Amino acid sequence: MVVDQGNQEEYNNMIGPKCKNCRRSGVKLFLKGERCFGQKCEIIKRNYPPGLRSKKRGGKISEYGKGLMEKQKVKNWYNLSESQFASYVNDILSGKSKDSNLSTGDQLIRRVESRFDNIVFRLGFATSHSEARQMVNHGHFMINGKKVDIPSYELKEGDEIEVKKESIEKPKFQEIKKSLKGFTAPLWLTLDKDNLKGKVVKLPTAEEANIPIETSLIFEFYSK
Repeated sequence: MVVDQGNQEEYNNMIGPKCKNCRRSGVKLFLKGERCFGQKCEIIKRNYPPGLRSKKRGGKISEYGKGLMEKQKVKNWYNLSESQFASYVNDILSGKSKDSNLSTGDQLIRRVESRFDNIVFRLGFATSHSEARQMVNHGHFMINGKKVDIPSYELKEGDEIEVKKESIEKPKFQEIKKSLKGFTAPLWLTLDKDNLKGKVVKLPTAEEANIPIETSLIFEFYSK
């Protein structure tokens, strides 16, 4: 989609450093790992858009702006490029999605939630999607007993993920094991904290994924 000059200002206002993206969205996107879980999180200290000096937000946002904001929110949440995200949406709009019997919102959430890097994040093996992507790229995990180092690889029901034996004794993963003591995985995943293993029990609906987004606005945005 080409952004015309009339909407360029709105577009530019959506772009910026990680903490600013959260403040623009008005919700935590968990983009900076452990910092997002503490009191230093910018959304706790300054829950209003960058450029403002108070919690009072700017004027009314156009329908275009609302759709753009929701799109940016999902892209940032899952650490996706524009081309990656657009390909998911276009597959669904063109009827190419394998879950075409579901609502468009559920189809989209299933696609992004089933990504390998997202599963690593959801299992608590990483504190952000960017860290999860890096860990997958470095080849620390196996799926169904085979090494996979493609972050966009989509898992399906019944797939099992585990940390490689060569990696599990490294200090990084020993720290992860300790951090999982108080962690609870989503209901659609099972987690073996002692052995750093997980399994996809089912793929979630948009409601089960519990991401604060309005998927209908995203599809309206791409349909224009």
